Amino acid sequence: MVDENNILKIRDDSIIKLTKKDDNKYAIVDGKVPSWLNATQQSSLLGLPELRTGIEPWLTSLFQSEHLSVLTGNGLSTAVQFLATGNRNTAMSGQDIDSAFKDKIFEAAKKSSGASGRGEKNIEDEIRVINELIRGLEILGYDTDAAKKDDYKKLCQGLEALIKDFTDGIAKIEACVATAALMERERAFGYLVSFLMSFASRTGTRERLNIFTTNYDRLIEAGAELAGLHLLDRFVGTLAPIFRSSRLDIDMHYNPPGIRGEPRYLEGVARFTKLHGSIDWVDVGTDIRRIGLPFGSTDIKNFLNAPGLDNVDRQKVMIYPNSSKDRETAEYPYVELFRDFAAALCRPNSTLVTYGYGFGDDHINRIIRDMLTIPSTHLIVISYDDAGGRIERKYEEFGRSSQISLVIGKDLANLPTLVDYFMPKPSIDKASIRMGELLKQRYSEAKVEPVQADFSDLSGGADL
Repeated sequence: MVDENNILKIRDDSIIKLTKKDDNKYAIVDGKVPSWLNATQQSSLLGLPELRTGIEPWLTSLFQSEHLSVLTGNGLSTAVQFLATGNRNTAMSGQDIDSAFKDKIFEAAKKSSGASGRGEKNIEDEIRVINELIRGLEILGYDTDAAKKDDYKKLCQGLEALIKDFTDGIAKIEACVATAALMERERAFGYLVSFLMSFASRTGTRERLNIFTTNYDRLIEAGAELAGLHLLDRFVGTLAPIFRSSRLDIDMHYNPPGIRGEPRYLEGVARFTKLHGSIDWVDVGTDIRRIGLPFGSTDIKNFLNAPGLDNVDRQKVMIYPNSSKDRETAEYPYVELFRDFAAALCRPNSTLVTYGYGFGDDHINRIIRDMLTIPSTHLIVISYDDAGGRIERKYEEFGRSSQISLVIGKDLANLPTLVDYFMPKPSIDKASIRMGELLKQRYSEAKVEPVQADFSDLSGGADL
């Protein structure tokens, strides 16, 4: 795939490449013509309205699958931040720490990143490697050996400083959006709300939308709050919600007035899972709790100074892969979250939409690959770029081209264009359907020639 081109693959067509020309027109680069264009359009430059005729109906039909899930990555936070401030997210960039093991950590993090196809290491790679190194040093007795204890202690301090810088970077993203100029902030949140509601406005007969994200920030929560979208997750409680492993099938229903029988689904409800944790999750003894951290707050430490949060510091913030070192199940609570992810995806008639996810996490890619082994499933990849070629490689590796749709490129997949032209508008779908049915009933016979009645027998041939 060529970076400067936009990639489009929908329906039964093969991949086509579009390059932008003047006046927001697009030309097909490789000569392949999609089947949904008419003869006139095939020989001319394409505008967004022409592309909409192929993309929007296809996405709308897939969004009404029996099971619908959305997976958002760093690209969504970047898009919202850019709309609000004109700047892009840099919180994931790696940082070196001051330690005697600095070179080893760098090499291991780079190797881990290379194995996943990401290229340059990021801060997640470093945290993962340092956690593994700390556990290894504890096994070797570095934490009790007087001669080696300083190296161990310095490494732990370096990890805490690294996590502090990471969480500060995530909080800064929230703060930048929350304090942006009024018009830009409203525009950014407006597109975020429209993006979420395109998925969430499902009819009551369909299963709930599942929203998954690898992001640590809370932009989705903020957008859902503005949209009036109720999010159901594994946390139970009000003041300090606690994470529950045994999640019941809790939902929200209502009783229509004057109707007896089973309650109906309340519209605007979705299940929400943060696969990599969040900056407001903390490890408190034997529990994972969510603290009352205001959106956009840049001082997380002050909100950790509360009764019940004794001995909780930055290192206890539950961000993947920073699982608590004194917990027997090192993957807790992430194993529960990924169980939800696999259960939601790997079933018949399931559609997964990814936005801003670069396919750089093997533990997620394996579940997506398993989903595609079910013939009735479908994967829609929407991305601002090809993420260093990873999307193309995964497309070929999965080997299920008929079950994969691609909308890739800065001209097609940027958030405003996507929402304005290609995303379905479920909030008006029902009204449009009713209007179409009424028009069909009232005017479908307009094209039929009216029958000329002969009244001559009634009047003896005289004019009536």
